Amino acid sequence: MNAFPGRTARAEQGWFKAHKWLLLRRASQLGILVLFLAGPLAGIWIVTGNLSASMTLEVLPLTDPLLLAQSMLSGAWPVMSGLIGALIVLVFYALVGGRVFCAWVCPVNLVTDLAAWLGRRLDIRASGRIPRDARYWLLGLVLLFPLATGVIAWEYLNPVSIAHRGLIFGMGWGWTLLLAVLLYDLFVVRRGWCGHLCPVGAFYGLIGVKPAVRVAAAGRERCDDCMDCFAICPEPQVIKPALKGAAQGIGPLIADMHCTNCGRCIDVCGKNVFGFTLAYRRAGLGLSEPVGDGASAVAATRHPVSSQPGG
Repeated sequence: MNAFPGRTARAEQGWFKAHKWLLLRRASQLGILVLFLAGPLAGIWIVTGNLSASMTLEVLPLTDPLLLAQSMLSGAWPVMSGLIGALIVLVFYALVGGRVFCAWVCPVNLVTDLAAWLGRRLDIRASGRIPRDARYWLLGLVLLFPLATGVIAWEYLNPVSIAHRGLIFGMGWGWTLLLAVLLYDLFVVRRGWCGHLCPVGAFYGLIGVKPAVRVAAAGRERCDDCMDCFAICPEPQVIKPALKGAAQGIGPLIADMHCTNCGRCIDVCGKNVFGFTLAYRRAGLGLSEPVGDGASAVAATRHPVSSQPGG
């Protein structure tokens, strides 16, 4: 494992350019938390509720569709605002990519990113193995349990909703749960929670199977095999087909639904191999270059998720 991915990019492009997508993601994640905390802490009620269900400016409802599905399977019919809020979320993530939630909104991502950073810096090699499709088995159980029992049991264990509610109302035992996620990722399975187990990420990935916004290895002929992108990517299996698939006729678009559109590969690449693009605009055209560096794409995604619900 490369302990310092992006060193070449930092040397050649400067620190800020080599971290711009990371900085934007942190601004998005922390900005969303600030919007929710502004009400209870400062009396500025821009957004009420939490990541499971919220109301922005008393007009815009946003509802976690996974929670809505569990509620309906348990036998409870949601109010109209809940249905509308879930539809808004579904349409948004279908367009920008479901796993965008994981990289740009989810507060647990801060914990798992910290575990990955510590693992690289301290050379801790988590050697555990677990199938990546385990998250889909867990998602099935999350949906099956309320259907069989009438109880939405997952919300008592969901680190995403527990972490967010805890920041607003007091963490309690939630600290223990987040610590368990940190230690699991650090010592047991690298990127074990987000990349292998999280049913919330699995659900949002299914929503965004064909998104408009994608990362592409449009400059793959410049790749010098430094492996920094593989070292930093939370879902490294998505990179190889786009980066090394030219001989097999595979285009440079990262089409795998597990890609989180986090921009890590763009940041750490000193050869400018990767960039954001509009997948629909470039579909079937060979994708010789990305459409810009992705700034417009993420600018379009950041405003709707500022009060976006999740697990």
